[in-house]
Amino acid sequence: MDVVSALRTFLRVAETGSFSAAALDRGLTQPAVSRQVSSLEEHYSTRLFHRSTNALSLTVEGEQMISMAQKVIDAVDALGEAASVDGMAFGKVRISLPAALGLYISDRLPAFLASRPGLSVDIVFCEQSSDLVGEGIDLEVRLGEVSDSSLICRRIGWTTAFLVAASSYIQRRGMPSHLLEIPDHDCICYNRGGEERSWSFLNGTNIERVKVAPRMIFNNTGAVHRAVLAGGGLAVLSHILGGDDIAAGRLVKVMPAFPPVRLPITIVYASRRNLPMRVRAVLDFLVDAVGEDVLMGKAEASA
Repeated sequence: MDVVSALRTFLRVAETGSFSAAALDRGLTQPAVSRQVSSLEEHYSTRLFHRSTNALSLTVEGEQMISMAQKVIDAVDALGEAASVDGMAFGKVRISLPAALGLYISDRLPAFLASRPGLSVDIVFCEQSSDLVGEGIDLEVRLGEVSDSSLICRRIGWTTAFLVAASSYIQRRGMPSHLLEIPDHDCICYNRGGEERSWSFLNGTNIERVKVAPRMIFNNTGAVHRAVLAGGGLAVLSHILGGDDIAAGRLVKVMPAFPPVRLPITIVYASRRNLPMRVRAVLDFLVDAVGEDVLMGKAEASA
């Protein structure tokens, strides 16, 4: 039995509470995960999980093994990093990103990985906060303020978005001249969770929130982008998605004197252990990539 591999599997089962979820994360079959856990129990002559047809829970011994198993895995990872050629990072890093930023990062990821043959990255597009430990997320980028004090947070930039519409829509419905006119237009909203639909804009130094009754709601920013291009109405769109279309004239900025409020871009990660070299390498890459974009990496990011 490969004890290290079995311990990794045990930790994923404990974190996810499911053999099938752990199998998916580990790239194994569910029976293989079950065999690894059973072999571990046999090896240490102790039962690690209570099993039933509908539930899976840790035994007292299983709870006690978690911290010790994690120390073993951390030590093995650190040993591998120390022994790697020129101290280069290796292994897989799982990161969660908002969709627009994920597209921006995906353009730059191949060049980053080209000189790091031992490193691989698993990217999950997710707009909502994740259970980092339970979902096996090493790093997550969040937009807006982070309220979870148990996480390590590093602010790396600020969002930039524009209120936009297609030229065809403006020709048909006219250009609004004041924030109060926005609710009279067809609006396309991105669903970030919650029922209230409002957009926030800067009016000088003041923030003004405008409630809208959207004609279309999507839970995918790419769909919002396509619907705006098709002339569906007004939308608040990230510069990452809309910048090229604005430059080409396919989209026009609406009331640029009242820009959408910028949100902080923050990388978060669990604080339960030190970051392995592979995670630090990807963290540095994310910081540098965001900093390269003048509309995200401005001075406010250091605040």
